[in-house]
Amino acid sequence: LGVGTVGTGVVKVLKKNGPDIERKIGRKLHLEGILVRDLNKKRAADIPRELLTDDPAAILDNPEIDIIVEVMGGIDKAFEYICRAFENKKSVVTANKDLVSVHGKQLFALAEKNNCNFFFEGSVAGGIPIIRPLKECLCGNSINRIMGIINGTTNYILTKMSCEGKEFEEALAEAKDLGYAEADPTADIEGLDAARKIAILASIAFNSRITYPEVYVEGITRITSYDIQYAEELGYTIKLLGIAKGSNGEVEVRVHPVLIPVSHPLAAVNNEFNAIFVEGDAVGETMFYGKGAGELPTASAVVGDIIAAARNINYGVPGKIGCTCFEHKRIKHITEIESKYYIRVSVKDQPGVLASIAGVFGNTDVSLASVIQTRLEGDLAELVLITHRVKEANLQDALSIIEGLSVVAAVSSVIRVEGSEE
Repeated sequence: LGVGTVGTGVVKVLKKNGPDIERKIGRKLHLEGILVRDLNKKRAADIPRELLTDDPAAILDNPEIDIIVEVMGGIDKAFEYICRAFENKKSVVTANKDLVSVHGKQLFALAEKNNCNFFFEGSVAGGIPIIRPLKECLCGNSINRIMGIINGTTNYILTKMSCEGKEFEEALAEAKDLGYAEADPTADIEGLDAARKIAILASIAFNSRITYPEVYVEGITRITSYDIQYAEELGYTIKLLGIAKGSNGEVEVRVHPVLIPVSHPLAAVNNEFNAIFVEGDAVGETMFYGKGAGELPTASAVVGDIIAAARNINYGVPGKIGCTCFEHKRIKHITEIESKYYIRVSVKDQPGVLASIAGVFGNTDVSLASVIQTRLEGDLAELVLITHRVKEANLQDALSIIEGLSVVAAVSSVIRVEGSEE
């Protein structure tokens, strides 16, 4: 269903590696049909024109077809078609993160009811294997934490800001020119794409259904070259991370910019690359790294799922790994989480300012680890503060008071600090 960038990649991989795939499955795969919106649209030479159709029934109701591959995108039509496929006893492979993050529960239930496979490795981090490792290889662990760079566009932008001193708008324009960012980059730069992906990963890791609207989200549009510079001076780099943590029957799930120590493995992940850091009670710390998007990397994940589905059908065990969300854990509100914080404040350059700010923090149970005065602009000075671990609600209380102080011109930036639990 669909033959855009990812669909074209799937056809290419099936064609190129067909003989090896047949030996791995024990049966031959036949591409039976491709659903498209426009039969006359010009397509890559690899796409067999004789297999194109604009009639969904030709695919979904065809009794000769065992596996449906949904790479059309969107939610409503994709959901309708996948449900119809399951009702017709067909297994489904999808790379649709939007769909899985919203309707995963219903789709799993329908797949189980009809004894069908439902695979979605390509929905998170492109060619990086992470869904199946969490469901199978690491399922003996109790997962403590997942932190991931799971959006290549924002990672490319932050890399250019860090390594080349570019401002946000300049780096974004370059990302658009290179095709890393869409004409409307909102889903990427506001963290929405990453939120859908971390919802999927957290649901699997903590065995509890978490949907996209339940994820706390901040984007990177307020990050400036000053923040990048100060972070570097303090021994950190700035990344947009999807973060999920579980403890005591509760889960926190969030996406936002983070100061992470330069010594952390995620700090070295640059440009359009993705990486997912997983911590389990048995395995310890592991990291999965690679290309998180693109025609062939995502096609690699999709074809891997096709092979898995074909093997299950071949050996009569479809649907052997279904939904793993058998718990109902409470999702923490952002005000309940604890973190260290980086805070950049523009203040009047006069005696007693720091004492006033420190007093507010002290009265709201926010402990400061370090304070530096960084630069002067006219009669204003800039302070950079790092807190010890504090509750978000306490920090927000402090900032609301500080913003009202006559000596404070602006609270310019607030970024959480991650990478260690100290």
